[in-house]
Amino acid sequence: GVPKIPAAAVTLEGAEYLQREAARGPVRVELRMGAKLLPDATSANVVAELRGREKPEEVVVIGGHIDSWDVGDGSTDDGSGCLMAMEAALMLHELGLVPRRTIRVVLFTNEENGLQGAKAYFEAHGQEKHVGAIEADSGAGAPRGLDVASEDEAVVRPLADLAPLFQGLGASRIGAGWGGADIAPLTDAGVLSLSVRPDGSRYFDLHHSPADTIEKIDPAHLQKNAAVMALMAYILAERE
Repeated sequence: GVPKIPAAAVTLEGAEYLQREAARGPVRVELRMGAKLLPDATSANVVAELRGREKPEEVVVIGGHIDSWDVGDGSTDDGSGCLMAMEAALMLHELGLVPRRTIRVVLFTNEENGLQGAKAYFEAHGQEKHVGAIEADSGAGAPRGLDVASEDEAVVRPLADLAPLFQGLGASRIGAGWGGADIAPLTDAGVLSLSVRPDGSRYFDLHHSPADTIEKIDPAHLQKNAAVMALMAYILAERE
């Protein structure tokens, strides 16, 4: 019931420039927007698996989303999350670790403006037994820990007790929080959901802006976050 008005996001640099100008006196802004909402087009999720050795029909999902805003190249949001998931599976494979349950890498499409990839995955696989889901969609800062999408102490505490295992990676903060947009349909269906949580202090310097480019990614941080995801995925796939 409220009339729609144009809205736009500006970069951090743009916001700071406007702040400086406003401090000097009245400011007039001319805004030209070229954004368009085009008709839906066919896309697809990307899926790969490490097949479980004992319970292959039970699944732990790990992933990120492959789409991004076109103003940068999407390295932080969410190319880094996709690489973490891919690298996590590769780490386990190269170590010769075959989990009890299947670890499934899912690179979701259309997270940014519709979650159609998340919805399509759940429509196709929601009836399968998922024992866990981990999403990486918070950039590639230094690893800090994992969030558990639950306020239930009985759910969070056993995972928080695993914190010493992640200490060497700098990711020992494990507690209640949020899972992720792409795994939200699984979360809503009662699946244990977590998110990889890197240091986010610079995340919104880059988020959805022309500054979101690959040179902002620290390979060492990326590798450690992938190791965090690999370790937790393996734990979930192995536990009773």
